[in-house]
Amino acid sequence: MLESHPAEVAAPLLNALQAELAERATLGLLRQRRVLHGMQGVHVEVDGKRLLSFCSNDYLGLAAHPALISAMQQSAAVAGAGTGASHLVTGHQDAHEALEHTLQAFMRMPGILLFTTGYMANLGIITALCEREDAIFADKLNHASLNDAALLSRAELKRYAHNDLASLERMLAHSTARRKLVVADAVFSMDGDLAPVPELLRLCERYDAYLMLDDAHGFGVLGKTGRGVLEHFAIDSPRIIYMATLGKAAGAAGAFVAGPKTVTDYLMQTARPYIYTTASPAPVAAAAMAGVQLIQQDDARRAHLHAMIHEFRQSCQLRRWQLMTSDTAIQPIIIGSNDDALHISKCLLKSGILVPAIRPPTVPKGTARLRVSLSAAHCSADIQQLMAVLHRLEAV
Repeated sequence: MLESHPAEVAAPLLNALQAELAERATLGLLRQRRVLHGMQGVHVEVDGKRLLSFCSNDYLGLAAHPALISAMQQSAAVAGAGTGASHLVTGHQDAHEALEHTLQAFMRMPGILLFTTGYMANLGIITALCEREDAIFADKLNHASLNDAALLSRAELKRYAHNDLASLERMLAHSTARRKLVVADAVFSMDGDLAPVPELLRLCERYDAYLMLDDAHGFGVLGKTGRGVLEHFAIDSPRIIYMATLGKAAGAAGAFVAGPKTVTDYLMQTARPYIYTTASPAPVAAAAMAGVQLIQQDDARRAHLHAMIHEFRQSCQLRRWQLMTSDTAIQPIIIGSNDDALHISKCLLKSGILVPAIRPPTVPKGTARLRVSLSAAHCSADIQQLMAVLHRLEAV
């Protein structure tokens, strides 16, 4: 009997993958990487070209702040570059411990647990807390990590229309699940709008459910002192499980879960993405702590960011395209077709401005858009430069 050559066995799979890539390219859905040279910021060098950037989640302009760089350098000199083990073995260093204590005091929540990324935190929370006999109620515009986690948990997944409280209440009222978990982005990453958190919490209280909030885009930006969506709405409840990332407004990397200490203690024992991965380097935790301290101390950055948001919305008077309703740093402009969104993004690039085109499946079909991300590092001249080009392109 003749044996198949490995290359012959692999060919059908490779051909199928290549055909799918070609189809993506035809539909305007093929993604490409750009290479950033040097530090993150408002003015960046990308693929050898100097550009004005509106595509970073560095909302407070802290990614290249001297305090974060210094904290990382000093920590590396003491703790080294790598941790070499998971948190539960020997990877939990004093920099991680100090960051958790800092976040505990800042967030005013008894339980804090660090994760390497927000994606891993979401996977860890949901798969640890929910099983087959449970039910997860998720907003249809939730981040992919929340959807993936819900599927992995094997719990019953019910998705309600975006911010549709009546739909969610009907689902909760009819559920006989052992454990009910309502899951929502606090700030929706592609629309920039907020979840109706107080109303979600009231439904959770009425139907004995818990509320998990992914505040990746609100932490550091929302609230008088930057404590995110909970401070923005002035709410506090033991029913809330809160997740935020440290790679956006805080300027570094990583994520944390906050809530009742019983919850974070349980996650430490059961969350697989926490248990079975090497802890993030101590210098990253040191930089994140410096970022959190600046969030607490430098209210002027947050105030300037909100001034830039206001100026952008006042200046963005569009006739053909649609500026979505958003009071956050995420300002989406609906273009419509994938090809048109890509074309406008490329025209902006030729004018020295970097704004990404966001296409399905990240956003619903027919709603391809420009995702304008504003930063405290932007100035009025940057906003006006962008608007001048956008208005010119819309008039063509």
